[in-house]
Amino acid sequence: MIFIGILLSIAAIGFFCWLLFTLAVFALPFFAGVTAGMWAYDTGAGWLGAIIVGALAAGLTFGIGQLLLVFVRPLWARIAIALAFVAPAAIAGYHATHGIVKHTMPSEGWQLIFSVVGAIAVGVTALMRMVAMATPGSTGQGLARG
Repeated sequence: MIFIGILLSIAAIGFFCWLLFTLAVFALPFFAGVTAGMWAYDTGAGWLGAIIVGALAAGLTFGIGQLLLVFVRPLWARIAIALAFVAPAAIAGYHATHGIVKHTMPSEGWQLIFSVVGAIAVGVTALMRMVAMATPGSTGQGLARG
């Protein structure tokens, strides 16, 4: 019975790590959406209005970021835009990793080391996903042109 619990724990950790790596790019739009939704709720928009405003803010943040990455030409500006998306992802990766390792490691030094490694891994993954999404690719690759 303990063996099944260990396997389920490993599977759950693997699932949440996959989810974190997959959704890391959306950390900035999520934070923007939550902030806009909380502002809308505090100004009297109600639950439905707050959800709509938050969803619109998150979508606009992600869409504008993608458009800027596609159309902005200076490299330094593209790096700044990508870092705006990567920084919240790295912070989320740090806290997610720290939440896992603080239950498995008694040493605070090793907790910090593993949390920083997790932040770097999530940040690099988010950067690679941002680059992959923003790169305009040819849709007809591999097809003969006539």
